[in-house]
Amino acid sequence: MAVYRFIGAKLPLAGRATTQSSAIPAWRKRIEDRIGKARALIGSLTSFRSGNNRPRIVRTVRMAFAGTNISLSQPDITQQLTERIDDLKQKIAAWGKRIRRFTERSRRFNQNRLFQSDQKRLYKSLERPKVCGAGQGSDQADVIAFEVWSKPVNHSEGPWMEVVASQGASVTPMDPITITPKDVA
Repeated sequence: MAVYRFIGAKLPLAGRATTQSSAIPAWRKRIEDRIGKARALIGSLTSFRSGNNRPRIVRTVRMAFAGTNISLSQPDITQQLTERIDDLKQKIAAWGKRIRRFTERSRRFNQNRLFQSDQKRLYKSLERPKVCGAGQGSDQADVIAFEVWSKPVNHSEGPWMEVVASQGASVTPMDPITITPKDVA
């Protein structure tokens, strides 16, 4: 590199990282990998707890409890499994929250920067696409013929309505209040 700089030649680009490989930060990829491994471990622990004693599952469960003095032949192993599963679920939730916080913060940051530079583009990006289907809308005659409110319907509310009505029968109604323009003034 010193010779290249001394003679003023450009360095060959082969073997050098010129651009970022992706827009996703490395720490986020690592956290997503951790989440994936923890979910797989939860699946193995749950499978073992429900009675699956295949060698691969047993090996995974042993690795999950490596470094602890917990044996798979203990009588309270289901309790230990449940605690380990809950611990992993809490870790997954914490990692997911960390990713969501970063995503929300970067979205706010980008929106603030876009507001400073190009408000029109910001408001265009904030407009939501139509939620309705992309198909053709209903015909006006069909909408009019549907008549939701004009069809009589007999609702059966159940026995609880009778109990509420009997409790409300003893309540005296409030006197009607009329508000005059004088009261408003």
